[in-house]
Amino acid sequence: MAIGSGLGAQIGIAPETTYGTYVAPTKFIEFTKESVKLKKTTAQSAGIASGRLVALSSRRVVTQREVQGSIEMEVTTKSMGALLQALMGTTVTPVQQATSLAYLQTHTLADTAGKSLSIQKGVPMTTGTVMDYSALGCKVTSAEFSCEVGGMLTASFEVDGKTMDESQTLAAPSYPLMAPFHFGQMAVKTGAYGTETALDGIRKVSVKIERGMAVDRFYAGGGGLKAEPISNEMVKISGSLEADFTSATLATLFTSDAATSFVWEFVGDTIESTYKNTFRIKVPAIHIDDEPPSVEGTEIIRTTFAFTGLFDGTNATAIEYMSTDTTV
Repeated sequence: MAIGSGLGAQIGIAPETTYGTYVAPTKFIEFTKESVKLKKTTAQSAGIASGRLVALSSRRVVTQREVQGSIEMEVTTKSMGALLQALMGTTVTPVQQATSLAYLQTHTLADTAGKSLSIQKGVPMTTGTVMDYSALGCKVTSAEFSCEVGGMLTASFEVDGKTMDESQTLAAPSYPLMAPFHFGQMAVKTGAYGTETALDGIRKVSVKIERGMAVDRFYAGGGGLKAEPISNEMVKISGSLEADFTSATLATLFTSDAATSFVWEFVGDTIESTYKNTFRIKVPAIHIDDEPPSVEGTEIIRTTFAFTGLFDGTNATAIEYMSTDTTV
């Protein structure tokens, strides 16, 4: 029996072969909070019958089902690949680095057609019985990554799914040894693409990637379940940089509105040889939207610079992830 509280909860994920068709979990993630749940649309008959004062229970129907919610977690040195692939869209095969135990995943921004997940969560009752809720056809519609002074790198993944299946067998979770990425490993770089240099004074960074999709594809013949969402907006990339005013670099970029390449990376412990656990977001062009520094008192000048990520015409936005994972 499991612990009869959130301490006994679990989440397992697996890429699907066919949208909305259950695949048993292949990776179990350590999460901090989740809200992935079934949403149903109901309709009640309004028919009038002589003398009836309350609508009939037998004439209430469920017309649509779908799944919505999010998963919040710390970004760790293992088991992140499936979520990153569902977010970014490229089919990724980890590449072994020389003959070492290190494998590099390069998740380049692409369309997410055909990229969906089965997300199985186990929710404990107070008795210790863990109930299975398997969300099928889960598309990652956005993700936000954040890290600040003294903190860990965290991520929040928003998902949209086809339906919830409660008939599957709850998989037995297993967790590999892994560590979280954190502020002490963080660096931020800007400049010409491929030759970016480190910025000083950065205290907090957040990056959000939003995938606009048609998530309302409910059609006759679908049994009240949606067809796979299709991209229907350009990808939006945004973020912010909180910094002490140690350099005029960001303020100058705000004034000129010039583009700069942006690299946000976390380099952890050595896996083998020169290869280290790594998480890196690369945006080939960002523009600083606001704001120039201002003096509000006697403290060190501190400003939060919001930015928008764009395409430079050549290089794609990408997330690089180096770990010992041999599969996504």
